[in-house]
Amino acid sequence: MERISWHQYFMAQTHLIALRSTCERLTVGATIVRDKRIIAGGYNGSVSGSAHCIDVGCYVIENHCVRTVHAEMNAVLQCAKFGVPTDGAEIYVTHFPCLQCTKSIIQAGIKKVYYAKDYKNNPYAIELYEEAGVETQKIPLDDDALQLVHRLE
Repeated sequence: MERISWHQYFMAQTHLIALRSTCERLTVGATIVRDKRIIAGGYNGSVSGSAHCIDVGCYVIENHCVRTVHAEMNAVLQCAKFGVPTDGAEIYVTHFPCLQCTKSIIQAGIKKVYYAKDYKNNPYAIELYEEAGVETQKIPLDDDALQLVHRLE
């Protein structure tokens, strides 16, 4: 049996996590990995205990839904909540991280960002990654990897 690559394995996990998203504007997932082990996952959704976009609609200010916590932030915060170090880790994201998530990723000590799709790639975010020595790489989810999943059925 053919095995998928590590990148495709973690990117597939990231897309699976995104299916839990509760924001209607964009479905995003994130997976933090260290030493080829998943240490956290997150999706974009409301603050715990608050109303979700899928239930009451998005709360948009200046063209941004402010009701949601972004997937990358949810993953980083999950590590913080449970005392899991992120220094030197990697993050897989369905979409290129926004500027605020970029700053949090850098501050968390994450050294590599893998993303499946471009999404409003902010030039300052790109500059910050370069300054911080954080590698970014676009790795689309491969249709061949999905075909391997279907063979298991």
